[in-house]
Amino acid sequence: MSKVFGVGFHKTGTKSLGRALGILGYSVCGGPRQDLLNSVKENKYKTIFKIVNSYDAFQDNPWPLIYKTLDKKFPDSKFILTLRDEEKWIKSIVNYLGNESTEMRKWIYGIGYPLGNEELYIKVYRKHILDVKEYFKNRPNDLLIIDLTGGEGWEKICPFLGKQIPEKVFPHANKGEYH
Repeated sequence: MSKVFGVGFHKTGTKSLGRALGILGYSVCGGPRQDLLNSVKENKYKTIFKIVNSYDAFQDNPWPLIYKTLDKKFPDSKFILTLRDEEKWIKSIVNYLGNESTEMRKWIYGIGYPLGNEELYIKVYRKHILDVKEYFKNRPNDLLIIDLTGGEGWEKICPFLGKQIPEKVFPHANKGEYH
């Protein structure tokens, strides 16, 4: 079974993706994994590769931040970029995280909390999406772009992964008022 990496930013359906992959039979490493931040920042991937070898699928941070390294180390992997309408995304981020800061978000955005920094967060979100699309532009079989919050689900994920559509409703976790 190839590895599957969720490379969408938080609040784009990452938990839903993790649950869906679990239903499809993958062992899923959830997130966010704040404990891996120093390994990522220092380009020390031994611990990260050990974790990757223990699971089939990955969602939330730090996986979206290191997709190029993961692609090189695990070349037969599949990557899923979860997207969301950016206005709804930033409202959800601010609503959920407010002025609570983390080292992971500080590293991703330059500032650890979204409240009052919405333009910066949107800029980084847009750049990430463009970078992922550019990186995989000639490899359509390796990247799936999906909007889970917009209603997409099994009908896109299952063919991409070569799996049968389960007879279960697609899971939607963490659904708030901005979905």
